[in-house]
Amino acid sequence: MMKLLPWRRLTVHSKIPSTPSPSSFTNTYRFLFHSQPDEEDIFDPPFSPTLKPHKPKKKGQKQENASCVEDCEKAQDFTVNFDLPFDFRYSYSETNPAVEPIAFREPPRFSPFGPGRLDRKWTGTSAPRLQPVDLEKVAEDRRRVLGEPLSEEETAELVEKYRHNDCSRQINLGRGGVTHNMLEDIHSHWKRAEAIRIKCLGVPTLDMDNVCSHLEDKSGGKVVYRHINILLLYRGRNYDPKSRPTVPVMLWKPLAPIYPKLVKNVADGLTFEETKAMRNKGLNAPPLTKLSRNGVYVNVVDKVRAAFETEEVVRLDCTHVGTSDCKRIGVKLRDLVPCVPILFKDEQIILWRGKKDEEQNSGS
Repeated sequence: MMKLLPWRRLTVHSKIPSTPSPSSFTNTYRFLFHSQPDEEDIFDPPFSPTLKPHKPKKKGQKQENASCVEDCEKAQDFTVNFDLPFDFRYSYSETNPAVEPIAFREPPRFSPFGPGRLDRKWTGTSAPRLQPVDLEKVAEDRRRVLGEPLSEEETAELVEKYRHNDCSRQINLGRGGVTHNMLEDIHSHWKRAEAIRIKCLGVPTLDMDNVCSHLEDKSGGKVVYRHINILLLYRGRNYDPKSRPTVPVMLWKPLAPIYPKLVKNVADGLTFEETKAMRNKGLNAPPLTKLSRNGVYVNVVDKVRAAFETEEVVRLDCTHVGTSDCKRIGVKLRDLVPCVPILFKDEQIILWRGKKDEEQNSGS
């Protein structure tokens, strides 16, 4: 039995010192019975507080703290003059500067670029340029950077190098469209690559011409390849990464302001009963097409135009697309087709072609 329990044998046959110290007796007692220490024991590290000696403050410590505060204030007051020839916005391709918001969801005084980082004032939707722009000089600088146009062989070589899915120089363009921070990403890729691959998805693919024009205008490059939703943006022959324009970065995404109501209770040119009948007709009609979330909507505009040649009301099935994206799709179709959106319900878009054809026939 003693061999099976060696720890018992040690405790029985161990010699107890003649004059045991209090500390050794206390440690042995805790080891055997796992009892909590007495409150008077100040030598127990887990249960006794560690008293740190107070260091005397140096005389120059207050001066150092004051200098640090001054440096922080100077950093906040630091401003940079950006000579970019356009107003700074969160999204350039998905916002219309002509439409003014009726309210804001956040105070316009808070700039998403940070306090004191811009020489421009944030208005809630944009940071407008203070000085007028010389368009001729901007166009001349852009032509100088682009240099001579690429030959067919150079273009084919560039396209073959960057058009594939495994290209490491790729930027994804989503529901925000051509955003401000995307410009900094483009110039960062252009440091080591002549061109970048841009993959467009979502609502901006309804108008690819608008996306290409904003990319060329804001970045200074040129779109040398376009296939459905894939773009190749070329930086130019004389592009110098060291002398590239400085693009300030937005620290957060500003909340979208509140714009006027998109769908009216009574459509223009119709009575209330006629508008109600049109909405019911559209809800009962078969869907023209079904749109997926973050899909490619390149052919939607042509499909709606072709459908309006024979139909008066068209329904688009946008299940799982999202309410906000449905409204963005309706706004773009209103301007591109053109047509009149009369209902957004249960992620279904009802479009009316309007009375333009009848008025033209009656006038002729």
